[in-house]
Amino acid sequence: MSHKRCNGGVVRQGAAERGSRTLRAEGALKAVASGPDQDERLRRALEQALVFAGASFVALYTPGDDRELLCLVESAGVPRTLYGVRDSYPASGGSPVADAHDGTPVWLGPEEFAGSAESRRVPSSGFSLAALPVRGNGGGCLLALTERPDGFDADDRACLELVAEAVTCPAPAAAVAVEGEELPPDAFSLAMDTGRVEVGDDILRLFGLAPGEFDGKVETLLGLTVPEDLPSLMSVTEADHMSIGDRELEFRVLQPTGPPKWLRLNGRLLPGGEGRPARLVGTVADASTLRPDVTDVARVQRLAAALATAGTVRDVSQAVVAALRRPLRADRIALAELENDRLVVTVLDPPEPESWPELWRLEWRTEWPDAPVRAMPTLATALRDGRAQIWPAGTALEPALAEVGPGGLAVLPLPAAGRMAGACLIGWDTPHDFGPDERALLTASAGLAGQALMRAHAFDAEHELVGMLQRQLLPRRLPKLPGAVAVARYLPSTAGLELGGDWYDVIPLPDHHVALVIGDVQGHSAGAATLMGQMRTALRAYAVEGHPPDVVVSHANRLLTDMGTDLFATCAYVDLDMEEGSAWCVRAGHLPPVLRHPDGTTDIPEVEGGPPLGVVTQADFPMSPLRLRPGTLIALTTDGLVESTDADIDEGMDRFAHALAASDPAHLGLVADALLGNARRSDDVALLLVRYDGMAVRPLRESWTVWRLPEAVRHARRFTRRTLRTWGVPQDDIDPTLLIVSELVTNALVHTDGKVRLDLTLVGDRLRVAVADASPRTPVKPTSIGWEATGGRGILLVEAMSGTWGTLPVSGGKQVWSEIPLGR
Repeated sequence: MSHKRCNGGVVRQGAAERGSRTLRAEGALKAVASGPDQDERLRRALEQALVFAGASFVALYTPGDDRELLCLVESAGVPRTLYGVRDSYPASGGSPVADAHDGTPVWLGPEEFAGSAESRRVPSSGFSLAALPVRGNGGGCLLALTERPDGFDADDRACLELVAEAVTCPAPAAAVAVEGEELPPDAFSLAMDTGRVEVGDDILRLFGLAPGEFDGKVETLLGLTVPEDLPSLMSVTEADHMSIGDRELEFRVLQPTGPPKWLRLNGRLLPGGEGRPARLVGTVADASTLRPDVTDVARVQRLAAALATAGTVRDVSQAVVAALRRPLRADRIALAELENDRLVVTVLDPPEPESWPELWRLEWRTEWPDAPVRAMPTLATALRDGRAQIWPAGTALEPALAEVGPGGLAVLPLPAAGRMAGACLIGWDTPHDFGPDERALLTASAGLAGQALMRAHAFDAEHELVGMLQRQLLPRRLPKLPGAVAVARYLPSTAGLELGGDWYDVIPLPDHHVALVIGDVQGHSAGAATLMGQMRTALRAYAVEGHPPDVVVSHANRLLTDMGTDLFATCAYVDLDMEEGSAWCVRAGHLPPVLRHPDGTTDIPEVEGGPPLGVVTQADFPMSPLRLRPGTLIALTTDGLVESTDADIDEGMDRFAHALAASDPAHLGLVADALLGNARRSDDVALLLVRYDGMAVRPLRESWTVWRLPEAVRHARRFTRRTLRTWGVPQDDIDPTLLIVSELVTNALVHTDGKVRLDLTLVGDRLRVAVADASPRTPVKPTSIGWEATGGRGILLVEAMSGTWGTLPVSGGKQVWSEIPLGR
């Protein structure tokens, strides 16, 4: 009894606390309602739901201008994307927001919410939801979510009801910045889906544009800003980075002369609706009086910083163009390397041929022209003197130069290491006055660009050499496979000059087996590339010897361990049986294969794996079976394609499998190129794709173990005759086959010890006879035999009766084979 009284006291105390919380919430909402600004009142009213109702997120929805959508107009709390909350819901129903707008409050606890349609958009569970109707201006809905295990209790609900009563719905979103209305001079309206922007005349003037010059693209305005300010501007002009509400930002815009001007942006993101995009509306004002100037020294510093990270000649050229064209308000700029008597152009801005003189268009060889210096003696003189030259409008120049800059031309020789690395030509269409600051900027930029161009040229040459060496270590071409098509790609890293360690291989094996190999040696260095070549050769040698897949990988592991290197390697090895459509897979610390089935589904099979090669001397490498139907695509790749800094390797494998599922396996080359399209270039990538189609003609096979008996050869001939008659081979072809069998079996019994096996295979009109023994010695064909010799004629007879013959190493021994075309 005392226990019950105690519980009753606790209940009464909790009820009193909840009642006082409701009173506090009511007082706070009254205080909020006295604020002068409507938007501020709305935001603060929603925040009371976070304080008094325990909500993690709260939002207000109101009907759009078409009354078909309920649009988000304000929110508070954690980002709505964490709960899968959308910025609009259909007003016709099917959601708690629509039900509440119709006047029906919705309360969903964790279990009810987990069973609702809304829960499918939420990455985790355990949330409670409340949706309450809001009155005024066409009505609306107050949406709240909490992560508390017990959801919204009675007092929480009372507080939420108070917030819903206190909230005043603003006017519909369509009343603000309707497309097509004339904007105030300092206002703008940006469509977030297309990037089209309407801008007032004052804003265009701040950007240095006349109303007739502006093309309506936000990219045009962004291109006139200081590059360092672009990230912050992009965070406002891209919808994924901005939430509903007001934002303020200051940025700099470039000026024709002098330092950039500081501008202040005040914007608000308005939600979209059915057929109506979300829009960013606001104003832009001059804030330059509040900010310090940016001098040409800063521009040179920025150019130096950009050139320090430019790796290739193209990177250097683009950095110079970006640093000079807009600050100088130039109409065209060209940067070229000097090779003998020609300027090998690396960047033209603008890149269209019609923007350049006729001589340049005549010399247009590939993407850009190689302009001859001899046709421009004024340019040749400037390069010989090695000083920046400036010619104002009206200067008499040869047409090839005069048409580059009819309003003024600047030529910057780019010196480096005691020679001319190239030249930069800058031209203006209208008369341009060259001030002392611009001359200083051009002179300083020329020295920086010349040194960077020389370094980049050396980098390009070394990178090309590295790529050539890497390609020499990989297969030149893949073999044609019976019943399958293979395609491979290798993508070298663009970071640094080190050689990569990724490799692939396709190894045809006897009896229509094919080994698919892919691997990756640790690190990026000449040592890694050398080790890669050694491992590829070793795996191929062990495979051709006839070892099973686990033995092949085990031998390679022992070899790498015995080499005493500090590097290790990962590897995936797949032995594919073309006749049966089956395969055995062995992994040594590498990614598993991905299978794309004929119906378009993909699968990452659970393949057991061993440690990387070179880590443990005695290691197990288990084999895992794979079943393949005709039309199945096998994909093997390295971690450079699926691993990145922003996602783990499992996510990368899932993306890889999804991209494979969406591909068309009929064109493997296109599939491989598409898969490599998003590869990060900080690591090299190897990719091997094999489409298993199945063999059109299934071989017939029979085997016979030859016992070492006096009549062993007669038994082998009888087995051969019976088998060939069963297969329907004509007698004219059986007789020479029996002679070949006699000679090969006799040689194996006389010259070797151990087991001897006879294999017969018929594929179409070709019969293959193979005799395997335990000796690795290859039979030697005699160069000459006297009439009195008692041996040595067997191999000559085999050669005479066969279409072709040879030997293959098998595990612990060899196989001597002969192919006989039937019906000769």
